[in-house]
Amino acid sequence: MSTATVQKRSIVERVSKSWLYIGLIGIGLVSFVRIITDTNDLTGAGTIRAAIIATCPILAAALGGLWAERAGVVNIGLEGQMILGTWGAAFFTYHYGPWVGILGAALLGLIGGLLHAIATISFGVDHIVSGVAINLIGAGAATYLAEAIFSDYEGGGPRQLNGLDAPAQITIPGVSDLAKDIADKHWFFVSDVAAFIQAMTTNISTLSLLIFALVVVSAVVLWRTSFGLRLRSCGENPQAAETLGVNVYRYKYIAVLISGALAGIGGGFLALVASSGFSTGQTGGRGYIGLAAMIFGNWRPGGLLAGALTFGYTDSLRLRDTQSVHSLLLVVAIGLLAFAAWRAYRRQVRGAVTLAVVGVAVMAWFLLTDTVPREFTVMTPYVTTLFVLALGAQRLRMPAADGAQYRRGSAG
Repeated sequence: MSTATVQKRSIVERVSKSWLYIGLIGIGLVSFVRIITDTNDLTGAGTIRAAIIATCPILAAALGGLWAERAGVVNIGLEGQMILGTWGAAFFTYHYGPWVGILGAALLGLIGGLLHAIATISFGVDHIVSGVAINLIGAGAATYLAEAIFSDYEGGGPRQLNGLDAPAQITIPGVSDLAKDIADKHWFFVSDVAAFIQAMTTNISTLSLLIFALVVVSAVVLWRTSFGLRLRSCGENPQAAETLGVNVYRYKYIAVLISGALAGIGGGFLALVASSGFSTGQTGGRGYIGLAAMIFGNWRPGGLLAGALTFGYTDSLRLRDTQSVHSLLLVVAIGLLAFAAWRAYRRQVRGAVTLAVVGVAVMAWFLLTDTVPREFTVMTPYVTTLFVLALGAQRLRMPAADGAQYRRGSAG
């Protein structure tokens, strides 16, 4: 085994361990706040179950963005591809059942990805312009197809198709019951982990498990195979990859097609699991949030998983009472102050001061109020999106050739 391979694996393992430690610290912090504020809904099994449902479409979109951008193509069109996926899932599920519906969602998303690939890779259209066009095309096509087709279906109308079958759910009886008993004790940390296990083993959709499995598959393929190495080389230095015999166009096309299919699966999840049917506009900007989760995760599978879980968790809290969101302010305040202390330790004075000021402001908000406006809870996932991107902006490193135009033979 070469020194470069050993070093690469060492870096991947360090990154994975870092996200694991961050996750454990995050669970401990939320558990601490849950106990001192007596807000058990913060980590209740119902909240976590809702968080998983909210996370999966964002995670699928984030994975789609990862595949495209690792090959050097910015895919702003994830939202439009998700919208196409919602219609595809509804149409194929109505006729052939839920799993064919998921394949149909992937197919419609893949078509959106194909349009984006043709525009950006073959014709050199600006990636942002093409992505915006895909979003407009996706929204318009789904609306037109719904009006033209679903109006004649049972449970359908010009803007929706209800009563669709969902993928099967799985419960592991022994594990589920034991986890519930421990979660109901409301112990520090242990009960919070048990609540997560309970949510993952009680009536969880098989499609949710599939999407989480796709994170592992993507990590292995992109970082542990020669195919993934060639694909990522197209996003770092396509000219150098070309001189080594890599068909850059082919790899970019494959990546963007997979990207569209994954976004389509996310749309299918919205139509079949998050709700019981299709409706126009049901993506609610989750394609953009998925893109933000990918950026927050620094273009890595573990990081985007953490980002998607963060956004999904905050999105789920708006379905609970406002007290949960109010308690979340304390979590944010403590996290900001701890991050400020770490920045100060690293002698990053300006960043430390900024974080400390914001942390003190959020702490004051928590201490001086008893609740938060209901309107703010609806905004929570979008505020979180802006917040974490602002905090993580200084440590991000996108693929070097991400968004750059490439022409065959440009290596000279």
